Amino acid sequence: MPGFGRWNNATWILLLGIFHSCFSSYSEDQCSWRGSGLSQQQGSVEQISLHCSEGTLDWLYPKGALRLTLTPRLAPVAAAGPGGGVITACVKPSEQFHGAQLYLERDGLLELLVGDRMEASPPPRVRCFSRTPGERLALFLQATPHQDISRRTASFRYELRGGWTARMALDSNAISREDACRPCNDTEILMAVCTSDFVVRGNIRSVEEDETLRAAVIKVSATRVFRQKYTLFTGSGRLASRGEVRTLLQCGVRPGPGSFLFTGRVHFGEAWLGCAPRYKDFQRTYSVAKAAQQIPCELPVD
Repeated sequence: MPGFGRWNNATWILLLGIFHSCFSSYSEDQCSWRGSGLSQQQGSVEQISLHCSEGTLDWLYPKGALRLTLTPRLAPVAAAGPGGGVITACVKPSEQFHGAQLYLERDGLLELLVGDRMEASPPPRVRCFSRTPGERLALFLQATPHQDISRRTASFRYELRGGWTARMALDSNAISREDACRPCNDTEILMAVCTSDFVVRGNIRSVEEDETLRAAVIKVSATRVFRQKYTLFTGSGRLASRGEVRTLLQCGVRPGPGSFLFTGRVHFGEAWLGCAPRYKDFQRTYSVAKAAQQIPCELPVD
């Protein structure tokens, strides 16, 4: 039995070493990182750098701290965008985010983005922030003391985009109701047609509430899909394509008659509303701009 005990301890040490080597690594494309705090010293800070516009971070058994810099290789057009070079980033914590607190480090100061979630607390919300050209930002994860860290994992997804406007941000705390919910002007509508992840003509079937995201979920019957970067609206045969578009709950969207042009961006796999004029109003705006040769891109309008 003593010999078995020594063998068991040695095996455990070997397996722990293998565990460290397998779970402290970057993805091949340097978009994601997965690691364990078991190999970190208390009070140490591990430096991580990711180079994509989207990815994930998984920190198992948090201990010490992580400092993450995001340096995405955005295309020149996307990096410049209508925001004048401003890059907007959003982080979406997992529902099982435990064992750490996530901060935004800006100019040497820390701003809490996500706290250590307690068992009975609601899932953490998406948080967004912007970086101006030349500004240096980082994300700082600080492990919180726990006697049992075996069930603690701090995981989140991130996205960075150039040209996101305030109305496209998921973090409703960062923008005012007036800015988020005001109708788009003609210039914004024409630009949205060219730069959005989806451009769809359709009708509102119903509107539901997503309490977790504090968002309104617009159920859309699409009569024409002009463009979609991802498969958001699907249908078969003569049936109209169907899909969902989300917007801030505070905007008070209600179902109603008429055809709309839905545009927007995809955030973490979900469609979020940008501009949505009535289709007849869009037709008029587009026709006037085309006659004046002031359309930024062509669209086969009915």
